[in-house]
Amino acid sequence: MSAISIRPATREDTPLILHFVRELAQYEKALHEVEATEAHFERALFGAEPRAWSVICELDGEPAGFALYFFNYSTWTGRYGLYLEDLYVSPQHRGSGAGKALLKHLARIAVDRDCGRFEWNVLDWNTPAIEFYESFGARPQSEWTGYRLAGQALADFAADDAPSTSN
Repeated sequence: MSAISIRPATREDTPLILHFVRELAQYEKALHEVEATEAHFERALFGAEPRAWSVICELDGEPAGFALYFFNYSTWTGRYGLYLEDLYVSPQHRGSGAGKALLKHLARIAVDRDCGRFEWNVLDWNTPAIEFYESFGARPQSEWTGYRLAGQALADFAADDAPSTSN
């Protein structure tokens, strides 16, 4: 049995994080959508005011996967929540327990920080991931529909002449 360890990502892991993100995007048939660079991850994860965090999962000292997360806030619970942006385990390490170990690690962070929720999204066609998540009690939130403004639509909306407040 392989020894699984999870550690906080360091600045030196930046190329590895981008590698995992690109592998994940390729699996999700969206590699062409990846715009992130090492500089983006360095600033977000290791800059003066980090807004996101990452952990690296290793099997017998070899990088096997990663998770990237940040904290959101629920006005309904009055508490922060942990939002898992990405979780990825390389194909050769799937079935090793690495994915479950990463999720348990993040669940412990959420509990230790008094988070009211631990949430993530999964593509509706990713049956293996859905079955994996449901195997330990995670349930889909079907009553909410996610919306996104991005790219030119975001820029156009932000530039609209409507009154705005500064925050």
